[in-house]
Amino acid sequence: MIQHPRIAIRYCTQCRWLLRAAWMAQELLNTFVLDIGEVALIPGTGGVFEIWAGETLIWSRAEQGRFPEITELKRLVRDHVAPGKSLGHIDRKADESKTGSENAEGMGEGE
Repeated sequence: MIQHPRIAIRYCTQCRWLLRAAWMAQELLNTFVLDIGEVALIPGTGGVFEIWAGETLIWSRAEQGRFPEITELKRLVRDHVAPGKSLGHIDRKADESKTGSENAEGMGEGE
């Protein structure tokens, strides 16, 4: 039997973040149907919101100061569980924003 990675979402019950955590879990399960073994929702307190891929912390609200956008979360999870997997429009939008920011950085030079 093939062992697939476990994703764990630790959320604050005092902050009532269960719905947000459950929605993110559902999005990950729908996107990574054959790549994830399970998504666990782990209740916590004190404002915690962390997402783990196996033993690796891939998102911490305390460190980042915000919640992840679902597209960036999917890219982070993909990079850990299925690096070769295409995320379709999510990858195209990321490529477009990189190109746009590179063009914006070059503007104003030599003017």
